[in-house]
Amino acid sequence: MTIRLLIADDQEMVRRGIRRILEQQPDMEVVGEAADGETAVELARRLRPDVALVDIRMPRMDGLEVTRRLAGPGAAVPVKVVVVTTFDLDEYVYPALRNGASGFLLKRSGPTLLVEGVRAAMVGDSLISPSITVRLLRHITGKRRESGTVVEPLTEREIEIAGRVAEGKTNADIAAELFISPGTVKTHVASIQRKLGVRNRVGIAVRAWEMGYVTGPSAD
Repeated sequence: MTIRLLIADDQEMVRRGIRRILEQQPDMEVVGEAADGETAVELARRLRPDVALVDIRMPRMDGLEVTRRLAGPGAAVPVKVVVVTTFDLDEYVYPALRNGASGFLLKRSGPTLLVEGVRAAMVGDSLISPSITVRLLRHITGKRRESGTVVEPLTEREIEIAGRVAEGKTNADIAAELFISPGTVKTHVASIQRKLGVRNRVGIAVRAWEMGYVTGPSAD
């Protein structure tokens, strides 16, 4: 299956570079480009891409609002959004994740991570540039712990797994640590998403840090 992509960035050279990287993949096709936020939303609703790669700073509508309209809870026809930006400021990262982004990548991260980010979003997973993951989550939740609103309480095993997701661990990593199969971890992750009312692993990570589920070294 071909992954249909939309690129939204106000710099033509950046769009061209991202297009070149993605179209080298045999299963990826760029179906549209936008130089501003409003055009990005219009094209996404008309072209129905599988994944939109969105910059933060754009004219007419910034990437945070684009993300909310395309991937937020109120999106009529949700599109998976991966934010690709130069800036790793917390005031950008956290709202982007809250607005439904399936990933947050820095432009300097390189082509491999960009491709991995698209593939992760496509299968309902998520990817955040490693250089900002733990710093981000510690910063946004370090000053307070919230019980939060959950659809249904998590089991002890689900709390264990949610904490490890927040540490950036893959299903395979978690399976090895807990001596269970990756398939079992995947089932638990799906249950955790439903109970916490979040869309993806990024949402699990944010809520896990907020609710105090992270107990490993990175939580200290």
